[in-house]
Amino acid sequence: MSDVRQDVETGAKTDNFGKHPQGFLSYSRDGRMSAIEVAEQRPKPTDLAKLGDADRAALFRTLLAYAGTFSFDGRVVTHHVDVSWNNNWTGTDQVRNVRLEGRMLYITTNVQPSAIDGRPCIGILTWEKIE
Repeated sequence: MSDVRQDVETGAKTDNFGKHPQGFLSYSRDGRMSAIEVAEQRPKPTDLAKLGDADRAALFRTLLAYAGTFSFDGRVVTHHVDVSWNNNWTGTDQVRNVRLEGRMLYITTNVQPSAIDGRPCIGILTWEKIE
């Protein structure tokens, strides 16, 4: 998979979670979906009970996860978020433009402010179907 942020003004592309993030995106026949993504270089604590705030923040910054229902019109999928790692997304609709080519699913967001620096950007995600 890949997760890239493209700056709308400059065209510059940045890997959000490194060159090789890992994750799963699932859609079920009953209309539910879930997504989880983690960075390629992610902290691996030995004892969660002893983590300091900085280490907990690092874990939060290297994770994306949410679930809910979805609707699809053939070109656009809308994720109706019931629960999220980022509570600002809970109760929202996350609109994604999609294109399926063979085993690859290409997803782009509409222009939105970057969560990193607030600049207008487009999210570009690529997922490969697994059996």
